[in-house]
Amino acid sequence: MSSLITLLTDYGVTDSYVAEVKGVLLTAVPDATLVDVTHQVAPGDVRAAQFLFTRSWRRFPAGTVHLVVVDPGVGTTRRALAAEAAGHFFVAPDNGLLTSLPEDAEFVSLPVPPSAAPTFHGRDVFAPAAARLAMGVSLDELGDLIEDARRSPLPEPRADGVALLGEVIYVDRFGTLVSNIRAEDVDAGVRITVEGREVGPLRRTFGDVEPGQLVAYQGSGGEVEIAVRGGSAARLLGAGVGAEVRA
Repeated sequence: MSSLITLLTDYGVTDSYVAEVKGVLLTAVPDATLVDVTHQVAPGDVRAAQFLFTRSWRRFPAGTVHLVVVDPGVGTTRRALAAEAAGHFFVAPDNGLLTSLPEDAEFVSLPVPPSAAPTFHGRDVFAPAAARLAMGVSLDELGDLIEDARRSPLPEPRADGVALLGEVIYVDRFGTLVSNIRAEDVDAGVRITVEGREVGPLRRTFGDVEPGQLVAYQGSGGEVEIAVRGGSAARLLGAGVGAEVRA
């Protein structure tokens, strides 16, 4: 088994939370390689975490264990999950984070030990489960098989006459607006608008416009993205998640 474990959380890097999770993992699997996808998801922002998880998990080799914890429902009746799909393994709360897994993914509900801190299942439930998966423990040894894991797909664009009507689903640290419109679905020459403001046709990269200008292009994940060369599209347009994008 691989001892490669990825971590994606909203814990930030100011407090000890990430270190405590890593301590649990390394105590159980001393030779594990831990990869931080990010710990800077906005607190409780399940949808942003879902987007980042969807982008990243397939980039890792088969056998990787993915620990994904953005858990505003921690300590409530929401279930704790482990899953297996496409040769990868996953642990996460049952709040839609794992929606993008293939339809044939297998899920189990993890037991929550009485000793687990009600506010820190990342350390006391998910990290131990991730460690056991990294050690080669099978999924069915971790919990009870379930068939109703929560799936909450990200919004899809829709046809609006001859145009595609979508929305911003993520804003990165550069202020780039990532839409849910696939660039491959946009006809050549179509001019992109955000909240009614024209951005222009799809370009190849930032250098295709002058500094300070808006630019629409195919992002590295395949979606239509809107940026400002040398600046922030979110700030310039006053737009964020949910803003209308038309193509």
